[in-house]
Amino acid sequence: MPGKHPWIAGTVGTVVLGLAQIFVGASKGNPTPPRSPAIRTSSSPQATYRVYLPLISRSVCEPIPGASYEVFPVISPVSFNVADNPDYNLLLLGYQAVNEHKGLVDDVGEFDNRAPQFRFLFGDHRIPVFLNVYKNNGWDWQNHQPLPPPPGWPPVSVAGLAVHPGEVLYVPDSGYDIGGGFDAHVLYADENQITLKYTAEDSTAQGYTVYITNICVEPSLLQLYRQWNAWGRSQLPALRGGQPFGRARGTQIDVGVRDNNVFMDPRSRKDWWQR
Repeated sequence: MPGKHPWIAGTVGTVVLGLAQIFVGASKGNPTPPRSPAIRTSSSPQATYRVYLPLISRSVCEPIPGASYEVFPVISPVSFNVADNPDYNLLLLGYQAVNEHKGLVDDVGEFDNRAPQFRFLFGDHRIPVFLNVYKNNGWDWQNHQPLPPPPGWPPVSVAGLAVHPGEVLYVPDSGYDIGGGFDAHVLYADENQITLKYTAEDSTAQGYTVYITNICVEPSLLQLYRQWNAWGRSQLPALRGGQPFGRARGTQIDVGVRDNNVFMDPRSRKDWWQR
């Protein structure tokens, strides 16, 4: 991809024994927070096997060969548990299937030519098949539980996009820079989702927030996020446009986007599929 950088690092060998995989070559970090750690992984091809042996399947969640990650300072880091906040954790908020058009739509109005572009989620920069469309739930902050989806615009706020199991996914490229040449911070991550923020504030109140669920976050990236989240979020993992961040768990990933905390329609051609 023009103008992008490689994220290649040292190797981590893989040994396959029976049904277990043992990863060797990774070193443990210092207990004192490093200034800017990068966790690196790679993996070798799986060994072949005969059909009469115990089945050894290649996990869709295996590390991405050559992936490495860095952290970058955050503006106004929050002190609450972001996993319990629906602005950070889309699967906590939830979303419901709606009977709307499964494909791109041509909205009218202004657009931002620097907005994140969803073609770059995929290595081939394709416009994927839209398998399903959804509307995000509302949220009852007093009782800390979801409410039915709010009425009104947008009719769709989460799109289910067709993928191949194990397909590597990449950061949607944008015209934004949070500093250091990075497009976005990892605002939240767990085993099934990632939340990307295209400004340096630890908040969804300003700028673009992109949610991707039904994924396996790259293991070293998830470890790095958890490390710095536990250390107070003064820095968080930062990613460049086109950088790999995980793999598809199955045949569909779900993608949502907010602008200044307002959910947008991820099907909008003029906003998220310009190039």
